[in-house]
Amino acid sequence: MRILTLFPLPQNLLNKLVCISGCSKGLGRAMAKEFSTRGWRIAGGARNNNELEEVKKELTTEHFLQSFDVTYPEQVDNFSNKLQESIGVPDLLINNAGMINKNAPLTQVTPSEFSSVLAVNLCGVHNMIRSFVPKMEEVGNGIIVNFSSYWGKTTAADVGPYCATKWGVEGLTRSLAQELSRGLATVAFNPGVIDTDMLRSCFGEAASSHEKPDVWAKHAVDRLENLKIGDNGTTVTC
Repeated sequence: MRILTLFPLPQNLLNKLVCISGCSKGLGRAMAKEFSTRGWRIAGGARNNNELEEVKKELTTEHFLQSFDVTYPEQVDNFSNKLQESIGVPDLLINNAGMINKNAPLTQVTPSEFSSVLAVNLCGVHNMIRSFVPKMEEVGNGIIVNFSSYWGKTTAADVGPYCATKWGVEGLTRSLAQELSRGLATVAFNPGVIDTDMLRSCFGEAASSHEKPDVWAKHAVDRLENLKIGDNGTTVTC
């Protein structure tokens, strides 16, 4: 018996694959669900395997999720290689995994906490780029999205480590843009202000007045789906 699809997918989305780091909660999880509802195949990971199992239940398209830590290059490489063997090379790589320091002036931020924020927000992006971009260049296609922030071009008291890493993401993205081969592009992505656990760690209950991740994801994914090679090296704001 032949089964007809009532709402066939646009040809340009058939078999498209998006890979999202930090997809077990917050913006990453919201994007994974929204991309899946639009017909994209989903890849990604996070540290918490139990939360990833819950994400799998929310996806309606082919997916490959695996727990890994972006701060460990060997774990990123393992994930990248298994993903390629399983369902392919991403058309869209979203480096979303991030963390923020506890609100405190720089003189009271411990070296270990500063290093942890740097390791996730900046070194983690590098680990993903180093592991995935050569594969994307072999295919000759793909867009790399590095999550930035309003605090990637501005600053605020008590979040110095976070601001420093997001300024770093802006610079890293522009350097990468000058190195990519034909057919690839990279952008820094400013998601705006959303009611996430990270925002609540800074603003407390005041964060509740901002947009929720699942609502945000609808227009964010619109923006991400429409990125083009000509956007290379720019900062895109949702």
